[in-house]
Amino acid sequence: MVNPILTFELSLIFIAVLFGPFINKKIEGNLEIFLFLMGVVSATLSNAWSRELIHEGFVAPIGITLAVLGAGVLFHYLRNTIDRGMRRVLITFPLPAIVCAGIVILGLLSSVISAIIAALLLVEFITVLPLHRKAELNLTIVACFAIGLGAALTPLGEPLTTIVISKLSGAPYHAGFYYLFRLLALYVLPSVIILAISGILLVRQRPEDMEETLAAEPHEERLSEVFVRSFKVYLFVMALIFLGAGFKPLIDVYLTKLSSQALFWVNMVSAVLDNATLAAAEIGPSLSESQIKSALLGLLISGGMLIPGNIPNIIAAHALHIKSTEWARLGVPLGLILMGATALLLFLGWV
Repeated sequence: MVNPILTFELSLIFIAVLFGPFINKKIEGNLEIFLFLMGVVSATLSNAWSRELIHEGFVAPIGITLAVLGAGVLFHYLRNTIDRGMRRVLITFPLPAIVCAGIVILGLLSSVISAIIAALLLVEFITVLPLHRKAELNLTIVACFAIGLGAALTPLGEPLTTIVISKLSGAPYHAGFYYLFRLLALYVLPSVIILAISGILLVRQRPEDMEETLAAEPHEERLSEVFVRSFKVYLFVMALIFLGAGFKPLIDVYLTKLSSQALFWVNMVSAVLDNATLAAAEIGPSLSESQIKSALLGLLISGGMLIPGNIPNIIAAHALHIKSTEWARLGVPLGLILMGATALLLFLGWV
């Protein structure tokens, strides 16, 4: 059993992390710093500090940060070329077709090129599209849901999938490269297509808006902004690692002993906690395949609901200056709809 005082303290931190950005503008404007401080406090309360954790916190985000920085610098110098190419595409094809195809392609490609690269491509895709602010927000959120789900189909997609395959590589599952595809594809592929169709409905542009945005000069991002964004992503990922370590005592005691349906819904905590940490604590060969499927789907879907829930969310939100409240207006209801539909399918056992 976890010390009741520690449970209470960690519960307060979880509530602060969940609701703080929505009730305090300073927290919302400095989300990565706030999460970093909460991660440090939770790890301290749980006595989780170790040489391994500090090493992981400082080293693990480097790969993601370098990918964000490298792609950002590359796209900075290619922006005009990309913009001209996209404008020619927009003249040739209708915007709804471009939006639908973009969501499907990025969602499915993320399992091969990784969710990080897919998110960076999404940012460039949205930057050159002639969209007003609301349409841009909606497309970003819907596409990040698709990327987060699609990345789960192979071990190449994201850290969560790599961890799961590693933990299930022995008996009785002997999980290989295609294990997650066989387990989740019947849920993930239709979801990505549904999200793409939703994107068409949510991303609408009047003809006069299209003409205005096509005529406007593209936004020139300063190179210094690319470096600042990369540092913020580094700090964000570090914060999630420390938060995951701080909450591990509660995860180990409470989450790992739940039924399939309970695991699915309780894993909505993935909206604010690192899903790789949750997967590492929950998934193991002792679980039934039904429990594994429910746990993973709960993590993957809820990860799109709020900015801290997934790496693509973090990258896109920083690059496009999306605030927590803006994300939650669509992310939470869309996530709940997907969660409800998936829970029904799991309960009925149709797929």
